[in-house]
Amino acid sequence: MDSNQKLWPALPYEEWSATCETLHLWMQIVGKVKLALCPPENHWWHVALHLTARGLTSGPIPFEHITFQIDFDLVSHELLIASSVGNREAIKLEAKSVRDFYFEFMAALQVLGISVKLDTMPKEVTNPIRFDEDTTHASYDASQVEKFREILTGCDRAFREFRGLFCGKSSPVHFFWGSFDLTLTRFSGRMLLPSPAAEPKESVSEEFSLGFWPGSETYPEPGFYAYAVPPPEGYYGSSIKPTGAQFDTKLGEFLLKYDLVRSLADPHQAILDFAQSTYAHAADLGKWDRGHLECTPLEPIPS
Repeated sequence: MDSNQKLWPALPYEEWSATCETLHLWMQIVGKVKLALCPPENHWWHVALHLTARGLTSGPIPFEHITFQIDFDLVSHELLIASSVGNREAIKLEAKSVRDFYFEFMAALQVLGISVKLDTMPKEVTNPIRFDEDTTHASYDASQVEKFREILTGCDRAFREFRGLFCGKSSPVHFFWGSFDLTLTRFSGRMLLPSPAAEPKESVSEEFSLGFWPGSETYPEPGFYAYAVPPPEGYYGSSIKPTGAQFDTKLGEFLLKYDLVRSLADPHQAILDFAQSTYAHAADLGKWDRGHLECTPLEPIPS
């Protein structure tokens, strides 16, 4: 098998849309636990999930005198909940409704002595149904989920490498369960006047964002995106790499289709080229202080 096909498997949205939608909603349930219990951080960083070698994790979540963690193990296809006092619960990830998953998950938290009240209405999805009423979304194709995990792993490697070339403020590489995308943000260090829609105490910064999403009902194919806030004059007329990436007027973002990336000789480098070219145009046109914000990777410490 060609190495690109293994490391960057095909994942047509129409073939796994039912599983994708179900998994998205399950992750929203877990994400809302973080939203309810974790101390707030700027830019909503406290609610994001993070990639692991086997899937996605909530990371440590505080509750009263303990800490617990929720992991989507997309290799063994289990949801694992472990607490700092040694207790552990597991839920099988298989074809089941969002409603059944919700009640099974909440019961597992109760067994561990964790009580939390969630807003059961999903966010950032079309035609939302409350988690405790949703029997419509009930699909789980393990083979497609494994492909999704493999793609996220490759994206994470590229995004982390890109992040390491920046010495200014940047976000972690993290996964937002609302928009269902893996993303990274760089900041110029200049503050903007807050908009009326800005959350209280949330700083509004000049920024550049890069990400990957697996597709959705509104954009039914996987791809990479990049955008700047605010977009400097002339930004969206910039010529970017690799050939085939382009600005999407409907979404207001630069897009690079995943199927194009996986067809290239070096998908990893293609992602880096897309990231660097879209960032460089934003930084140059926006007059970022690139000399102070960018850096070369540190040399490995001799063993």
